[in-house]
Amino acid sequence: MLETSARLLRLLSLLQAHREWSGSELADRLGVTPRTVRRDVDRLRELGYPVNASPGTGGGYQLGAGAQLPPLLLDDDEAVAVAVGLRTAAGQGVEGIGESSVRALAKLEQVLPNRLRRRVGALNAFTVPLLRGPQPSAVDPAVLTDLANACRDAERLRFEYRDHGGATTRRTVEPHRLVCTERRWYLVAWDLDRADWRTFRVDRVTPRPPHGPRFTPREAPAADLAAYVSEGISTRAYAAHAVVRLLVPAEEAAARLSPAAGTLEPFDDDSCLLRTGAANLDVMAIHVMMTGIAFEVVEPQALTETIRTLRDRLTAALDRSADAASAPGPSESGAA
Repeated sequence: MLETSARLLRLLSLLQAHREWSGSELADRLGVTPRTVRRDVDRLRELGYPVNASPGTGGGYQLGAGAQLPPLLLDDDEAVAVAVGLRTAAGQGVEGIGESSVRALAKLEQVLPNRLRRRVGALNAFTVPLLRGPQPSAVDPAVLTDLANACRDAERLRFEYRDHGGATTRRTVEPHRLVCTERRWYLVAWDLDRADWRTFRVDRVTPRPPHGPRFTPREAPAADLAAYVSEGISTRAYAAHAVVRLLVPAEEAAARLSPAAGTLEPFDDDSCLLRTGAANLDVMAIHVMMTGIAFEVVEPQALTETIRTLRDRLTAALDRSADAASAPGPSESGAA
């Protein structure tokens, strides 16, 4: 009985690891006959696992979707990866994911063997998350699911959208894709009322069903939607635009800058172009300097003048500070 149970677990693991197996392949892997494989498949079905079988020479066995999740059979590296992923998900900006991740992690750690529990424990104990800036507003997982389903089914979507100032508008769109950055989720969609592509922050979206009807998907606004969204949130959304040449290779700049800083493109082996936006040129100059990377302005020329003005202000401030530091104090002036 113990040998049969172990073989059933091994069979279930194989079915989870690969989309489809032929009976002969499973028999070879398990070291049994095809007839035994058929009996074991029947036992799995009796236990509630939906194993689909297709007849013929090209047929095979496949684990189908069921009403309940089957137990996951993971090797050592997979178990550690899942545990670390759950721990990481606990700090992400999706509402409810943190609590769910903690519960799932607790269940996983309960059944981990000691050798793996020690590896996961070490990672948890000696890892500190670096959370840059204020954390984003949490996104309701139900909203994400609603939007993803509408994208998949090519179904028109109706929702209320709250802008940066808090004003709310009603939107009817043809949703295309969800794009996630390190801090936020965005919906790329064709806005029917504005007859143009728009990018919406998902945490500001409140669906207003019923949705529909179905539509024929349009050609995407860009081949690289991640770059399209990055340009939208870093450049197109602002009144002032600029192009600066960063004096480091594009790969290094990408590793040091957030996607929200702007879009990058290689210029030569030692530099790259950053296209970015800001509310005005004063903010733009500070934004570029805060990258901590040496740069030169490509356009507009007005940004160069703004930087000169800021340089003069800073120089004057330094001179005044130096004069104040060298001036005699009250006690010294009184003694004279």
